Amino acid sequence: MGKNILITGGAGFIGSHLVKLFVEKYPDYKIYNLDALTYAGNLESIQSIEKAQNYEFVHGDITDLDFLVNLFAEKQISDVIHLAAESHVDRSISDPLIFIKTNVLGTANLLQAAKQSWGKDEGHLFYHVSTDEVYGSLGEDGFFYEDTAYDPRSPYSASKASSDHFVRAFHHTYNIPVVISNCSNNYGPYQFPEKLIPLFINNILEKKPLPVYGAGVNVRDWLYVVDHARAIDTIFHKGKVGETYNIGGHNEWKNIDLIKVLCKLMDEKLDREKGSSEQLITYVTDRAGHDMRYAIDATKVKEDLGWEPSLQFEEGLSLTIDWYLNNKGWLDHITSGAYQKYYEEMYQDR
Repeated sequence: MGKNILITGGAGFIGSHLVKLFVEKYPDYKIYNLDALTYAGNLESIQSIEKAQNYEFVHGDITDLDFLVNLFAEKQISDVIHLAAESHVDRSISDPLIFIKTNVLGTANLLQAAKQSWGKDEGHLFYHVSTDEVYGSLGEDGFFYEDTAYDPRSPYSASKASSDHFVRAFHHTYNIPVVISNCSNNYGPYQFPEKLIPLFINNILEKKPLPVYGAGVNVRDWLYVVDHARAIDTIFHKGKVGETYNIGGHNEWKNIDLIKVLCKLMDEKLDREKGSSEQLITYVTDRAGHDMRYAIDATKVKEDLGWEPSLQFEEGLSLTIDWYLNNKGWLDHITSGAYQKYYEEMYQDR
């Protein structure tokens, strides 16, 4: 059955992988990729499918309600997969208001446009992609479950928690059919190098310091981005309306341990002296309100829908490094200009 699916944020990191998966896997779907092309959106990430017959890029902003209402009507949007968001915690600390505007108001605008367009018609779905950070911080033990109470600690996680609540509110108040997924840290090709893994790959290439927050003991669960795209595909087609699904990699690492594995692999791939990259590690002042540990229990999505990660972490990390080494042009383009200014503001004098 054909669908007209609006994927927001489809020129970003996770979105670009999802758009390509849907365009290639579902030729009877028309995929509309809506992206504002802010600093993290990059059309080079979706060049391989830009001429596909079932694909169309739409340049626009989810904070513009009139634009969205017209888009839903013109393209007869049947479903939404919503990934567009400001997503970097450090940026949210520097400028919280843009996170409120994009993540909260933008999500509410999309919901409103869907409500006006779909009315009481059946056969639609609004899929909201969220984060495990809405649950707050864990101690040494325990996991985040779908019914874990929200306890956001940063402007970013607070904005995502608010957007989650609006999605559920529109479902209960207006009967908009929704699903939500909360995912752990992603890594892989096409990730903007403000995030830990591509940042450190780029810095090792350029023999720049590797800025580690605090003592590097904060723990994160990591998931290869292609596996996340597969999970979204599975939930979109098999998930139960009104449900929440946690997506995780069963793959916890202390930041400093992950960084040392990354350094080891980079030395091997660049044929550098063993331990040379690790010497670049520099400890910097910890981030304000830095959550200690995130860990997802992904039992529900496995048992109910049959999804689980396909890659072990070191295999996925090796593939990720290979991609960046083989696509230095992409990395050079995205790390010029505004990124350089941002990097200096974030890490100088810390």
